[in-house]
Parts: sequence; structure tokens; C-alpha cells
Amino acid sequence: MPERDPIERLVEQMLKELGEDAHREGLERTPARVAAAMRYLTSGYEKNAHDILNDALFVEEYDEMVIVKDIDVTSLCEHHLLPFIGKCHVAYMPHKKIVGLSKIPRLVDMYARRLQVQERLTTQVANTLNEILQPRGVAVVIEAVHLCMLMRGVEKQNSKAVTSAMLGGFRDRPETRAEFMELIKAGRGLQL
Repeated sequence: MPERDPIERLVEQMLKELGEDAHREGLERTPARVAAAMRYLTSGYEKNAHDILNDALFVEEYDEMVIVKDIDVTSLCEHHLLPFIGKCHVAYMPHKKIVGLSKIPRLVDMYARRLQVQERLTTQVANTLNEILQPRGVAVVIEAVHLCMLMRGVEKQNSKAVTSAMLGGFRDRPETRAEFMELIKAGRGLQL
């Protein structure tokens, strides 16, 4: 018989501390389900940005803005272990190197699948793209709803947090930053 996941034992103990019978019908498999969910939701620790991006870097003379917007983001707030859910918008201005477009959401997902704060998630994505691509600029904006704000504490149902990281040309040139912000607002939700 395989050894039981340590997280499973801890969840069972937590249920007992909350006054529950961890062996009743509705809860008997909960520790295993929670352990599997937590392993999945924190699987970003097992991944490396270089492995995600390096096989999809291409030399290309394209020098206009590249944007991948409306990337779904789900992460766990490190303060309460409750989800935050939203959209991430990423842009960069290439300097001789581009990256496969599907790799940007994979990078966002890698960092989101860790215990996070939205501010750090935003800067990790921006700094990683800046380091690996060495573009003329990188911009990342994340808009998210935090369940820790909706379900507890201030209980504000319509609050959304917005964070941004602007590097290079996006920081230095207000018109470039404004163009990016306008483009991520325009034409939300392309329907195919």
C-alpha cells in the first residue's frame, strides 16, 4: 500500500480541529481530494521558466508591440490559501527575439500555480520575459478578484485588484504605455 500523502494527514487533522468527523461519509475522501488539489494548484514550483520559454525563442526582425491578453489566471493567495481569479495581459516589444505566443500563458500559469500575492505574480512574469527575451520593453497587467476579500474580512463583492509592471519602453514612454492600456481595453472577449 502506498504511503499516505502528508498533506492528507494534515487536512484530516484540520477537519478534526474544526469539530468535524473526518471519517463521515461526506468527508472521508476529502483529505485525499484536498491534497491532490493543493498539489495541482502549487505545481508551478516544479517548473522552470527557462524550460518553458527556451525551446520557443526565435530570431525575428519584428519590432512592433506583441500582446497576449485576457489570459485566465487562477492562483492561491499566500495569506489565506484562498483563490484569486482574473485576467492577465502581457505585452513586449521585441529586440531580435520573439517567443511562441502559447508560451506566454504557460509562463503566467507557472507563476500562478504557486502560493502568491498578485503584485509578485505581476512582476515575476514581467521580469522573466525581460531577462529571457531582452526586449525593448515589457508590460504586464493583472486584474483579479480575491476570494479572501469577498468571503471574509471586508466582504466587498465588487472589488477587483489591478496590478501592473512596466519595464523599458513601457515605463519610459508614456505614449507606448497608453497604447498598451488602450489595446487591452479594446475588443474584449474575441468570440470564435
